[in-house]
Amino acid sequence: MITFIDAHRDRFGVEPMCRVLTEHGVRIAPSTFYAAKTRPPSARQRRDEELLVEIRRVHFEVGRGLYGVRKVWHQLRRDGIDVARCTVERLMRHEGLQGVRRGKTFRTIRPDAMATRTPDRVGREFHANEPNKL
Repeated sequence: MITFIDAHRDRFGVEPMCRVLTEHGVRIAPSTFYAAKTRPPSARQRRDEELLVEIRRVHFEVGRGLYGVRKVWHQLRRDGIDVARCTVERLMRHEGLQGVRRGKTFRTIRPDAMATRTPDRVGREFHANEPNKL
């Protein structure tokens, strides 16, 4: 939400946008926006930035873009970087990095466009007053 307000603040202003967002259920005060803009990055954010550099290095240079979470995690451990596997998974997912999967993906359901559809016997009304009465 902070990035959205920051992107449109020159056109609409911070206070009017916060007011409209609050009316639509997204409660944010202008002071919250300004506090988030001036707040220094947290320890987790700093650690994530450092780890992302290493994860990209392992994924692209060592693994040639083939390594997935498990192999990247093992290589980081071998390099002396102590990190949890779930953290590597989260950061790789956030960056859109994934390993290559072996084999062919199978599509098990192929809908037939020419097949007749079953009739709608309940008229799209799924609420019954009594059991077995719809």
